[in-house]
Amino acid sequence: MTRALRSVVVVVLTLAAALLAAPGIASAAPTTVGYDVSYPQCGSSLPRDRAFAVIGVNGGLSTRANPCLSAQLTWAWGSSGAVRSQPVAQLYLNTANPGQLLGQVTTWPRTGATPYGLCDGTNSSACSWQYGWERAQNSIVSFFTPAAREARVDGTPARYTWWLDVETMNSWQTGSADALARNRATLEGMTAHLVASGARVGIYSTNQQWAQIVGSVPATSNLAGRDSWLAGSTSLDGARAACRKPPLVPGGRVTLTQYVQNNLDRNFSCV
Repeated sequence: MTRALRSVVVVVLTLAAALLAAPGIASAAPTTVGYDVSYPQCGSSLPRDRAFAVIGVNGGLSTRANPCLSAQLTWAWGSSGAVRSQPVAQLYLNTANPGQLLGQVTTWPRTGATPYGLCDGTNSSACSWQYGWERAQNSIVSFFTPAAREARVDGTPARYTWWLDVETMNSWQTGSADALARNRATLEGMTAHLVASGARVGIYSTNQQWAQIVGSVPATSNLAGRDSWLAGSTSLDGARAACRKPPLVPGGRVTLTQYVQNNLDRNFSCV
């Protein structure tokens, strides 16, 4: 190699190194933003750059499947994992307790042994618990497992964090402390089935909606100590601040906060 050629090579390598080191030229660090999507995003273009994703198993109601679950599971497992404390693919379930509308509910249980005694088909805490157990069971067996198989991703419930989506837009019992206790029993039944499947369970809501639907949670409940995913923020700064809000249940902690930006639900990890 001649001296002139060596000089050209040195100049080229020096320029390349300078360009890679220049601001805005170097590869950007992976985002730490997570997203949650479900049936409303069916057919939509989803973000390519995501640290983790939470996928809705249901289609708005606990008795319906998200028709895009398979495709969205594939998308979730392609997350970067840039936030080590957050599994790349997580799930959430719609929740409700329609016990005050028994004449309109075909899925209300008629039998079952529960921590609240035997379910006899009435609007009771026992049947509320059984309803939650059965809705979680159906969501896993009928919705999640087939979708995971189609997507060729891990279909083991224990490999996921499952969030219970608790919002006032769904059917809940109202009007008394007993009604709130029956709502809590439903969530306890769902939690019991998920825990029996080896899954980790958390709760998604706002402090206001949680108080309206469930009220207080005793330390003896299997909801106590669960992680909280708090909704309601409209900016990243608001989501960061929400990490300091009280958890939804005693002994719990706020690990995720949600904020909406450009019509997409984004999530900030508090841990």
